[in-house]
Amino acid sequence: MTVNAMISKEVTEKVINKEALFILDVRNESDFQDWKIEGDNFEYLNVPYFELLEGVEDILEKISTDKDVLVVCAKEGSSIFVAEMLSEAGLTVSYLEGGMKAWSEYLEPVKVGDLKDGGEIYQFVRIGKGCLSYLVVSNGEAAIIDATRMTDVYLDFAEGIGAKITHIFDTHLHADHISGGRKIAEKTNATYWLPPKDAEEVTFEYQALEGGNVVTIGNTAIDIHALYSPGHTIGSTSFVVDSVFLLSGDILFIDSIGRPDLAGMAEDWVGDLRESLYKRYRELSDELVVLPAHFMIIEELNEDGSVAEKLGTLFANNHGLNIEDENEFRKLVTENLPPQPNAYQEIRETNMGKITPDDEKQREMEIGPNRCAVR
Repeated sequence: MTVNAMISKEVTEKVINKEALFILDVRNESDFQDWKIEGDNFEYLNVPYFELLEGVEDILEKISTDKDVLVVCAKEGSSIFVAEMLSEAGLTVSYLEGGMKAWSEYLEPVKVGDLKDGGEIYQFVRIGKGCLSYLVVSNGEAAIIDATRMTDVYLDFAEGIGAKITHIFDTHLHADHISGGRKIAEKTNATYWLPPKDAEEVTFEYQALEGGNVVTIGNTAIDIHALYSPGHTIGSTSFVVDSVFLLSGDILFIDSIGRPDLAGMAEDWVGDLRESLYKRYRELSDELVVLPAHFMIIEELNEDGSVAEKLGTLFANNHGLNIEDENEFRKLVTENLPPQPNAYQEIRETNMGKITPDDEKQREMEIGPNRCAVR
């Protein structure tokens, strides 16, 4: 019996539009508890696949039939099997095409604003992983910031809007996901910029990204100003784009602040983190729109699916920006850390060019939630 496949884009639309969805997740309980598809109006039932091998009769009463039903597993095979049994039992269900692997890799492009002289800025929302990357376009030229390894998405998007990719930036050496920056640079001959303090061990050519650098995109006055803002890493660098947008990397999020420990340097870097957030950022305009490199919880998404908020609003509402006592701040960011990202050391080494895992290994390394923030 054939059952319907639901693709990650359709699930993403349900997340953004706050639609109802019933998810039957047939992965092991530990995997489900660690990382699942998040949605404001989603209902969940987690029953491991091996408990359903003999049939689905015991769970039929637990499945809501007044909303769409989606069966989810790691790669899709188990969910197809379970969905077919549910269909034979009279339920209308779908399975997630490609499973959680596909969910982890899906990118949703969202336009977040117009620039002063006719350019645009787009945010690519990696809904299942919490990663955010950006494309700034002006006069037929484009820059990409914090690209994921799903490089074809950016290349196809740029081609679709008639833009040539000329510059690629990473705000820091990422530890939770594999950067696509170097790969895109090789395909497009674009300049690849990295903060040199994060790049001391990289094995490839790059352009040193220093605080105070200004890179112009197109021949209009769309400038990307680099602002040295260490703390998440020693080289972390933010960007002020067109004097309107602040790309904060993993220093500042909408609901939290960056963790300083992913290179084992929490005690050393916590002072840098505080200085970046409490001094460097305080000198910026409250009207800047903050565009971070990650989001933590689904509530951070705006109605259009974007993740963005004015800096002044974050200074008023983000708890991590309102801890007056420095010792209390140090305690917060060194004692309230979530588990390290999966394979974070291997991911760092991949981003340095020291190791070159194949595509399947890279998928495995990245599986799981985003863990770049202080709780």
